[in-house]
Amino acid sequence: MGEDTATAGIDVALEKHRTELTGYCYRMLGSAFEAEDAVQDTLVRAWRGHERFEGRSSLRSWLYRIATNVCLDMLTAGGKRARPMDLTDATPLARAALSPRPDHTWLEPVPDARVLPAVDDPAEAAVAKESIRLAFMAALQQLPPKQRAVLILREVLAWRASEVAELLDTSVASVNSALQRARATLAERAAAGAAGEVCDPLDEEQQKLLERYVKAFEGYDMAALTALLHEDAAMTMPPFDLWLRGPADITGFMSTIGASCAGSRLVPVRANGLPAFAHYKPDPENGGFSPWAVQVLELSEGRITGFHCFLDTRRWFPLFGLPLQLEAESHGGEERA
Repeated sequence: MGEDTATAGIDVALEKHRTELTGYCYRMLGSAFEAEDAVQDTLVRAWRGHERFEGRSSLRSWLYRIATNVCLDMLTAGGKRARPMDLTDATPLARAALSPRPDHTWLEPVPDARVLPAVDDPAEAAVAKESIRLAFMAALQQLPPKQRAVLILREVLAWRASEVAELLDTSVASVNSALQRARATLAERAAAGAAGEVCDPLDEEQQKLLERYVKAFEGYDMAALTALLHEDAAMTMPPFDLWLRGPADITGFMSTIGASCAGSRLVPVRANGLPAFAHYKPDPENGGFSPWAVQVLELSEGRITGFHCFLDTRRWFPLFGLPLQLEAESHGGEERA
């Protein structure tokens, strides 16, 4: 009985760290599914090795050491996840073609609840949200794996340099050097393009912008949508590598190749610390609405700057706990905040 109680206690102690570890692994790997696999591997290793854990560091530090090693091992397989604009130039609408790339190419969206543990400090919560936004995540993927780990541990999780050095079995000088190089890379990326500015929580102007967006999209009113898009707005549609820039090409695509999305419904979700919607499009065969995309929006200066549609609904909708069909009368409008 005592052994069972001790085992249960270990399980509870480990499980308490799952959400924050998933956030860490997601930032490292750029994939919601790989992050969950990495955390499961971490917790299994910790459970099997708990008798060898002598309390020389905190349980949390030990778990981060294991998770870091798991992620670094996974990243040695090569490849770094990206957004379409990280791989190709924008395509004019006249040459638009939908060419898919393998799943492992793309930076993946993630539900906030899976990677953002509840914290009391508003400033800490804001940093955590900013550090899972798509633009920041894309910049992280450009860093070598160990620099990535250093930057996340120091800048996002606020670990001391000495703690990071101990975790990585290296020197404080090496940690500081890696952090400087990582910061320089991120600064270059930030200078290359706006990442969007989203208040936490959304301010009144941003709330109204989203309400106007939902009305315009569900009404498939291209004139109204054009008024909401920044002149340099980008639209992406993973797994396709096509991306479009500017209101004319975006709304032109939506009214031609994407015309079957007219009459769609949007249900609000929380993804990557940004406004997001589950997009259901009319299902003429079965009635009601079927899943089409998880949309993640970037906002800046009262306009939409990024319109990112993740189309692999067989993966995304279950991850977000979303139904795979909406009845004709379902709308979701009452859920909007």
